Amino acid sequence: MNRFELLKTSAKSKARLGKITTDHGVITTPIFMPVGTAASVKGVTPRDLHEMKAEIILANTYHLYLRPGTPLIAKAGGVHKFMGWDGPMLTDSGGFQVWSLKELRKIKPEGVEFRSHLDGSKHFFSPASVMKAQRDIGADIIMAFDECTPFPSTAKEAEHSLNYTLRWTAEAIAWLKENPPIHGYDQSFFGIVQGGMHLDLRKRAIETIAELGPDGYALGGLSVGEPTETMYDVADFCTDIMPQDHARYVMGVGTPWNLLELIKRGVDMCDCVMPTRNARNGMMFTSEGVLHYKAGRYADALDVAPDPNCNCYTCKNFSRAYLRHLHHAGELLAMSLASIHNLYFYLQLMREAKAHIADDTFEPWAEEQIVKLQRVVP
Repeated sequence: MNRFELLKTSAKSKARLGKITTDHGVITTPIFMPVGTAASVKGVTPRDLHEMKAEIILANTYHLYLRPGTPLIAKAGGVHKFMGWDGPMLTDSGGFQVWSLKELRKIKPEGVEFRSHLDGSKHFFSPASVMKAQRDIGADIIMAFDECTPFPSTAKEAEHSLNYTLRWTAEAIAWLKENPPIHGYDQSFFGIVQGGMHLDLRKRAIETIAELGPDGYALGGLSVGEPTETMYDVADFCTDIMPQDHARYVMGVGTPWNLLELIKRGVDMCDCVMPTRNARNGMMFTSEGVLHYKAGRYADALDVAPDPNCNCYTCKNFSRAYLRHLHHAGELLAMSLASIHNLYFYLQLMREAKAHIADDTFEPWAEEQIVKLQRVVP
């Protein structure tokens, strides 16, 4: 059941306002989704996520299947109860993770045989088993099992990969029709559009998946090594073909400026590990640009917040000098405080984007932000 409602499209670009209704709440788009791979957004609590007004988070089927096992999550009543998060959730199918195993997996028409990165044990993912795992997990939005097309790839290689994805998408939908949700609420199904950087294959993927009647569309196989402009061009091409009345999700992207560029091209949803991963490695995204808070020049910055224009918990209470001290002392609090800020910053950027789309000022505002956000804070 398509639960997306398109509210407005900009007259100057393809930027859109919309909302997705789930049984755990309403998601307003465009939206960034914090990544909680193992049913945990690294370094932050569900309370933190609520305070920063996260509208949806995601988890990963591959990782939860291996540990702690999806039957345990089903026994807990679904992932929301298991992790103490009562808002909307999405689960990636694990296709990208299995693909990334390279030497540990073997792809067949029926699915993928792989060895666990944890202990080397052998497993097999089929469209049916992945849908079963996502029924057990119980996310509000679940994803098709796909084969991520590598970059670069020839047209022949990309088509071979795409054929797997299209076959598995059809099999997944057929299985879902025979096996309803088990936790007492609906789950929406998104198909994943593959095809590499070959636009004719992307077009074929969208048209074929549309015939299957998904609830939304995701663009996979982007930000896998291709030039950034190529990523934008592929997304721009695909959103021209995708149905207007369904949500569009670009998977695994990206920086704050990537998000604004994709919104301008008609994308509604994005996710990325970058806010928390970069935070753990000493980087914060701020209204003044990229802040390397571990740098020696901040050792005495006692009176300067990480982002003076930010209202997150971290910026209201701590200095650049303190965060640098925590990082160099190896204190876990550094990672947590930086992660809280980065996630808040991404979500606040999405709130500002929505406000500017609503009052028809998005394009000039976004252009100014794209330049400013890429600067390095001195």
